[in-house]
Amino acid sequence: RLQYALTRQAVKFIVMQKHVKVDGKVRTDMNYPAGFMDVISLEATKELFRLLYDTKGRFALHRISPEEGKYKLCRIKSSQLGPKGVPYVNTHDGRTIRYPPPDLKAMDTAMLDIATGKITKFCKFTVGNIAMVINGNSVGRVGVITHIEKHPGSDDIVHMKDLANHEFSTRFENVFVIGEGKEPWITLPSGKGIRLSILEEREVHHKALKKQIAFYEQRKRTVLS
Repeated sequence: RLQYALTRQAVKFIVMQKHVKVDGKVRTDMNYPAGFMDVISLEATKELFRLLYDTKGRFALHRISPEEGKYKLCRIKSSQLGPKGVPYVNTHDGRTIRYPPPDLKAMDTAMLDIATGKITKFCKFTVGNIAMVINGNSVGRVGVITHIEKHPGSDDIVHMKDLANHEFSTRFENVFVIGEGKEPWITLPSGKGIRLSILEEREVHHKALKKQIAFYEQRKRTVLS
């Protein structure tokens, strides 16, 4: 996607030279399964990316600052007591963290310091917090949780509203809280998680095409003059 390697062999050369890090650790396996919220760093170019979803459900490499690259968000899958009564939580990326904050429960989101592997702060899965949909038909959309509809014995439904005041809903387990209130703890890709209609997408493409045509016409006039 970054056009740094055009062939499989080129990808192998890059990763085997230890240029690629995922969550602060060098990965030499070009088939390493990077996932949602992972921080990918390229040492040679000093670039950092966070792996997010776009509104079409595709993985998007979102460029981030070095300061933001020091942490990642993890959703809590379960909270339990281990041997000798040691509390621990399991996160969506396969981590096991011992002695978490007492108020941290399943479906909450924790901010994890990548260097130390410790939780710095967390936010609750509750009405009023901003979240991203990570599965289902609304994958990639970002909005504020407005209502949680309980259905005992079935899937709970979460109602959300995005920055354009579009309302949508999805299953409870598809929602990933990314901040407190309306302020996300991470920067979002272009579009801010707002899904456009077909007509709105066409309008955006037409504007981009007009700008491109105008640029080439200006360039052509400059060359001829």
